[in-house]
Amino acid sequence: MKNFFNLLFLLVCFSISKAQQAVVVSVKYEELEKRIQQEKDKFLVVNFWSTTCGPCVKELPHFMEVNNKYAGNPKFKMILVSLDRLADMEKVVKFIKNKNLTAEVILLDDIKRMNTWIPRFNKDWDGNIPVTVFYKNGQKVYFNDGEMSKEDLEKVVEQNL
Repeated sequence: MKNFFNLLFLLVCFSISKAQQAVVVSVKYEELEKRIQQEKDKFLVVNFWSTTCGPCVKELPHFMEVNNKYAGNPKFKMILVSLDRLADMEKVVKFIKNKNLTAEVILLDDIKRMNTWIPRFNKDWDGNIPVTVFYKNGQKVYFNDGEMSKEDLEKVVEQNL
């Protein structure tokens, strides 16, 4: 019986460590830029998405598989940048729980200035999502415009870790 309770305790601890975010931080572009620079010692995957974007929702399970695979690697970090409206924050939090999103989620509340910050990520980005930007040592190493397959995502990560 003691072993059962020990196992139960370990399972609860593991599930808490893999828990989704209960709170999503809302930021402006400049804050997101600082956040990206804070992770310059890691291989950083930054995915722009929305709860209302079909291709975004379709690819997110692949991102979670890859995030979970590398979660223990101190040189890896994934940030999911929601482009949902600030008024839909509760919907985003529910989405995180329902889809079991384990990567950090940030809501970019800066849609009015999108024509200013979008070209800073990539001059050819037309604003459509999903988009994924990969950084290594604080420098952009790869830009993917559109949905990514699990295989393509893993390939970019493996080549850069």
